[in-house]
Amino acid sequence: MRSILRVGAMATVAATALLTAGCSSPAADAPAAEGPVELSFWAWAPNIEKVVEMWNEENPDIKVTVSKQDGGDPAITKLLTAINAGSGAPDLIQAEYQKIPTLVASDALANISEGGAELEEKFPEGVWSSVTLGGDALYAVPQDSGPMMFYYREDVFEELGLEVPTTWEEYADVARAVHASDPKRYLGTFSANDAGWFAGMAQQAGTSWWSIDGDSWGVDIDSEASEKVASFWGGLVEEGAIDNKPMYTPEWNAGLNDGSQVGWLSAVWAPGVLSGNAAETAGLWKAAPMPQWDGEEATGNWGGSSTAVTSQSEHVEAATEFATWLNTDPEAVQALVDETGIYPAATDEAEASLAAAPEFFSNQPDFYDVAAGVAQTVSPFTYGPNVNVAFSAYNDEFAKAADAKTETAFVDALKAMQEITVTDLKDNGFNVK
Repeated sequence: MRSILRVGAMATVAATALLTAGCSSPAADAPAAEGPVELSFWAWAPNIEKVVEMWNEENPDIKVTVSKQDGGDPAITKLLTAINAGSGAPDLIQAEYQKIPTLVASDALANISEGGAELEEKFPEGVWSSVTLGGDALYAVPQDSGPMMFYYREDVFEELGLEVPTTWEEYADVARAVHASDPKRYLGTFSANDAGWFAGMAQQAGTSWWSIDGDSWGVDIDSEASEKVASFWGGLVEEGAIDNKPMYTPEWNAGLNDGSQVGWLSAVWAPGVLSGNAAETAGLWKAAPMPQWDGEEATGNWGGSSTAVTSQSEHVEAATEFATWLNTDPEAVQALVDETGIYPAATDEAEASLAAAPEFFSNQPDFYDVAAGVAQTVSPFTYGPNVNVAFSAYNDEFAKAADAKTETAFVDALKAMQEITVTDLKDNGFNVK
């Protein structure tokens, strides 16, 4: 990877807002307002306004008003438009972890490290790194996370006399045995349209696709660890041991119900998907930690969001106080669990608020004990300012690989992602090391 000089206004913004640890935005340095303040909060989590009302009842001097948004990219695009216009941005926004570097590079978020200095110990290291970008600045308070787990049909495993795989080598052997028992059965599928899923798999293998070094970005999508993951899945697809149909299609949903899909590598939120798409199989599934590569136990994240304070807020201190309460106060977190169905990012609060297993997993009373242990093993992972480009490249390049069904095609797809992502960063004036 080569270094180039960074040029243009975007370079100046990113260098000051993203690559200088500990710097505060002008809004973060503004004095706290005296007397009652009103805060606007853009969010999409279902029923989150009910949780916010708890705050408003207890804190009449700081009123928070929720403005419901479309989740993901639409809300972020809307925020960036307001930031560029210099007005119209909210005080707070619900932001997915992978969007934080983009927002910081656009000078859209305040550094709240002063107000949130005591928060780090409340969250797993892998989650905390997502809101600090590996530096001293703090750009959001983690809200929920999506530690990845292995879900499997216990009844089918018992029928075939199979043990739950604890390594990826064992997973491959079990996949072969499942498919050999019935040509319509698969232990899982490789989905070429779920970049977040694959990023979580690479994260578990010990890599990070982006990194920050001084005033430069590093891009390591085609790292040795990522290639290992791509080669593993490409090999299973090539031999036919694993399906390679996309997730969330009618065919995939039917497979969860009829027993042709007997496993799923997913996140802690999977029970909601399974109960919605495979209600007839309630009580037949169990959850376990992901199969492991060599080394310490690890997992990746698939999904999760945070509460960030925007750079245009005139009430950074009050907004930080609310964001901290929302995601760490035991009563608030319990309300988030009850009303929005999240898996809390805060370690102790997650344990306290999730006592009973999801109804779909009533056969596994220790479901959340397993999840809590897995959540502590999330590996650090840094996203970059052009994650949307990388994820789009994944969809394009791995779709080709899925059609080719060869191990080589999977590795080539990863290399193409690397080239596309680096080129885009350079074209937009970023230093790339």
